[in-house]
Amino acid sequence: MIYTNRSINIICFFITCFICTIIIFLSEHNVKNDNIDFPNVLEKKIAEFKQENNTNDENTNNIEIGNWYIEIPAISLKAPISETTNMEILNSYIGHFEETSLEKGNIGLAGHNRGYEHNYFENLKSVQIGDKIKYYYKDFQATYTVDKTEIIENTDWSYLEKTEENKITLITCVENEPNYRRVVQATEDESNV
Repeated sequence: MIYTNRSINIICFFITCFICTIIIFLSEHNVKNDNIDFPNVLEKKIAEFKQENNTNDENTNNIEIGNWYIEIPAISLKAPISETTNMEILNSYIGHFEETSLEKGNIGLAGHNRGYEHNYFENLKSVQIGDKIKYYYKDFQATYTVDKTEIIENTDWSYLEKTEENKITLITCVENEPNYRRVVQATEDESNV
């Protein structure tokens, strides 16, 4: 399971509240027991909790990317990609439109931007013309330069059509506008060809 910084912060908040509650309880009730070392018991329980939930400090910022992912440095995005765009996939990955290319031609990707555990495209609206998109698929790597950022109708699939040029097309929802989608399209850099 992949944990986001937000979920880790929430878990840490609850752990802190739990610890404070125990300390307040113990200090208010003057609980004394020479056989129990409360600070060590609490430390041990917290360590067990972190181990069970894979939330140790080394893993808090790491996302299991694998060998198929996208990077957009301008919005500090590095996210894994998986085949298809069904809800199950989009809840954990950026989805690949199956009818689009995997390497050459037009690569079509979709992702959530709010309201889900993984909102990889939450800052897609901040991407500007000229920004770079890096795409990795197995041994294939390419860098693209954004040349279009538009709002389109949710029935417009023309941006996913096959192209002679190597392109990458990113699609996500528009907040509070169910009839529209945001599309960011980029063309492969000449230096890659």
